[in-house]
Amino acid sequence: MRQFDFIGNTKKYFAFSIALLVIAFAAMLIFGVQLDIQFKGGALITYSYTGEIDRNEFTKSVQELLGQGVSVQESTDLATGKQNFVVSLAASQGLTAEKQLELTNALGEQYGGAGLETVSINVVDPTIGNEFLLKSLLAVAFAAVLMIIYTSIRFRMISGWSAGVMAVAALLHDLLMVFASFILFRFPINANFIAVCLTILGYSLNDTIVIYDRVRENKRLYGNRLSVAELMNKSLNQSLKRSLMTTITTVASMVVVSVVAYIYNVESILSFSMPMIIGMLSGVYSSLCIACPLWVLWQQKHPEDKAK
Repeated sequence: MRQFDFIGNTKKYFAFSIALLVIAFAAMLIFGVQLDIQFKGGALITYSYTGEIDRNEFTKSVQELLGQGVSVQESTDLATGKQNFVVSLAASQGLTAEKQLELTNALGEQYGGAGLETVSINVVDPTIGNEFLLKSLLAVAFAAVLMIIYTSIRFRMISGWSAGVMAVAALLHDLLMVFASFILFRFPINANFIAVCLTILGYSLNDTIVIYDRVRENKRLYGNRLSVAELMNKSLNQSLKRSLMTTITTVASMVVVSVVAYIYNVESILSFSMPMIIGMLSGVYSSLCIACPLWVLWQQKHPEDKAK
């Protein structure tokens, strides 16, 4: 089996990752960051219909009735087969109970022939949205700390604390890639973003832990006969097939989900599955080409840590 020199190409991997991050930052400056109702507060109204309604015409009607700008997205309810319009209003503009009733009655009269019905009305206070965002970020930070503690304990033989820190650095890389995917695909930052991030944290860490486990076993087997770079290269090559096959299998399932969601215009699922694909690809890449090379660089520059 062909042996790849992962550690020998460290500079290329780092340059590639930096280039991706620069592109992501540029996309953020160009397109901006869209926060969903869950984070910025506001109102989210879902209407279902069975006839034919033009979305642009519907959007114009809602804006005229409310006297403010709105965002309208289409989706399909897979359970009932009905088409849905999801109307989003910014928190700064708000929607009172009187306005809700007035809007519902006016749209019912205008599009009653198409079977227009109100499915749900959700109003989120801006303060609640900010608290939710803060708690979500704290959950990610807490998960990262637990990962470092776990890795430090389990891999004491190979300087577990440094291995844990490098693993978290790779996870940060993955989270930035997920964030970039939301920007590039023009998905608003919502609960799906937090769900994808937490899923990728576990997925990517598992990939890195498998490699570290192989490094520990090879360290026991070869002792000091292999340099740090040789030890890591050997371990990476031994783990490569498993890492790739696991990722390919999972990504394939997400591709199927994305295709179905795109066909039926279910954006709530699409905004989860597409970033998941990017996150999983980034996860296997960062485990092989970011976390492990960083650990090798640390061990080479701090031989006293390796001796411990």
